[in-house]
Amino acid sequence: MSPETTPILKVTKVVKRFGGFHALDGFSFHVVPGEILGLVGPNGSGKTTAINVISGLYAPDGGEVMLDGAPVGGIASHKLVHRGINRTFQVPKPFMSLTVRENVQVALSHGRAAVAPPTIAELLDEYHLTEFADRPASELNSAQQKMLDLTRALATRPRLLLLDELAAGLNPAELDWIAGRIKALAAAGTAIIVVEHLMGFIEHITDRVIVLNAGKEIFEGKLAAAVQEPQVIEVFLGGEHAA
Repeated sequence: MSPETTPILKVTKVVKRFGGFHALDGFSFHVVPGEILGLVGPNGSGKTTAINVISGLYAPDGGEVMLDGAPVGGIASHKLVHRGINRTFQVPKPFMSLTVRENVQVALSHGRAAVAPPTIAELLDEYHLTEFADRPASELNSAQQKMLDLTRALATRPRLLLLDELAAGLNPAELDWIAGRIKALAAAGTAIIVVEHLMGFIEHITDRVIVLNAGKEIFEGKLAAAVQEPQVIEVFLGGEHAA
């Protein structure tokens, strides 16, 4: 983790409701530049909702989301990109009728990164998409679409990158490779929040994790310590196993 300790992102007592259901119920955390933070928990615990609120897809119903000390809760995603936040999705969302190259070009054109962005050729080469550059995104398989999703996000040079189940469906070799890429991004100063169900992957790449249940934090620290906590065990496995 970076020695810099001033958070780039501070989330304070954030609430997100869907009708009477509290997907986030007073959730607070922070992340600093160069840190990889994992958000883990059972289905429905609020992980993706947290990503959606931070990235501007949802407006919070309470609490604060602060980027560099300024409130950004409720600001639209396309505006947050220009402030340095971008993300991937559980299900990649490229422009299916555009080529891979055109998808990245759209991101480069819209992103208006504060620093010089990488070239399309560099991005395609780095994420193993060069041979597919002139094919429609619809012809890529799931893993390749995930890499295109990540490449488009990186084209905007985010300072805070949100990864929503990027590793799901990747084979072991692909997992090792993408873990290395994520660590390299963090080493260069990018703050990264990872939502993931693959605990081995999370343990390998994160500096710390937050375990969520019912929209609230129940643990913060190293994953190795989390799996020793009775409350965490109960949430994942049920009371009988915890006993």
